[in-house]
Amino acid sequence: MARIKLHDVSLVYDAPPREPVNRLFEIKKERIQEDLPVETVTGITALDHVNLTVPDGQTFVVVGPSGCGKSTLLRVVAGIEKNYTGQIFYDGEDVQNIPPGDRYIGMVFQNYALYPNFNGEGNLSFFFKMHKISDEKTRERIRYTSELMGIGFNELLPRRPGTLSGGEKQRVAIARAIVRGPRLFLFDEPLSNLDAKLRVQTRSEIKRLLHRFGITSLYVTHDQVEAIALADQIVIMHAGKIEQVGTYQNLIEHPINMFVAGFLGLPPMSLFSGGFISGNKLVLEDYLIPLPKLIFSLVQDKQPVTLGVRREAISVSVESTSTDGIQLRGEVEAFESDYVHRLQTVHIRTGRWRCSGFCPLEVKLRVGQLVQARIDPEQLYFFDTTSGLRL
Repeated sequence: MARIKLHDVSLVYDAPPREPVNRLFEIKKERIQEDLPVETVTGITALDHVNLTVPDGQTFVVVGPSGCGKSTLLRVVAGIEKNYTGQIFYDGEDVQNIPPGDRYIGMVFQNYALYPNFNGEGNLSFFFKMHKISDEKTRERIRYTSELMGIGFNELLPRRPGTLSGGEKQRVAIARAIVRGPRLFLFDEPLSNLDAKLRVQTRSEIKRLLHRFGITSLYVTHDQVEAIALADQIVIMHAGKIEQVGTYQNLIEHPINMFVAGFLGLPPMSLFSGGFISGNKLVLEDYLIPLPKLIFSLVQDKQPVTLGVRREAISVSVESTSTDGIQLRGEVEAFESDYVHRLQTVHIRTGRWRCSGFCPLEVKLRVGQLVQARIDPEQLYFFDTTSGLRL
């Protein structure tokens, strides 16, 4: 186990962009939901002054749009990428000159990365053969790991990867990472190739093993459900930088900026841009939003401000049932039923903005229908439009 610290780590690819990358820049405006590489005069910036500390025994899950630097961060920590600036410490030791094979890392990949010419036992024992560890100790470690992996794992050991299902391959890959007794686990989207049922099963198994071993872990995923289920802390990346680190609840309740607010959440926060301050109100086209006293003390007249509202703060009805709160009129674009909680999430367009709110399941809706959205004024977020920071 180890405490991992990254201090001012940057990575710039100095080679000229290849044609596929040039194509990415051409379609950047069409894919605004993704973080495409930042092109500078010196090359492509993959990591931009990253600072992060992962305490001993904790699991940090890294999330962010495609291309934001998540997998690059893992490769730098693993030692696969060497041409970075800054420092990476394992328990206070700078690992710049330590080869990946000597860092005692267990890494689990999206595509399993099993040796196809070895059976399961051969994949698990390869590390010990390379380090000239005795057969007796190797067998003992494999036996112990097999017990930890649970029912049915012994049956996978005689089989080669080509005969295994996706879930079985990932179980072997996880066991291969565990068997060497790593100081650090690195997971690079390990569940993305599995179907929904296997993803839930394997996620539960990974969580059980992480709690059992208490090994420091960095886990990269696009799936926020995975992040919520596995993380002690969630790391949000954007354009090669770390925007914010915290528990899911803390990040949801206290986003540091518009990016975090508009990225994290199921669904993420609805953002009403284009507003400005006029007196003690925020003007959003025809709507006047009263400012809380604290926010009023932080802004200036005519200052551009963006309003943020979570789904939980918006109540949708077919007709206006209350004069309280902030009332918006909008058109239903889509709705999703939640039969467990007897609610439906309604996606609304109002003017040039889109937002999501809750509506009782019993209310009959149709696409294109005009509805009333009531926003709870006690659950509003305000962001400086220019800097993106929360007020």
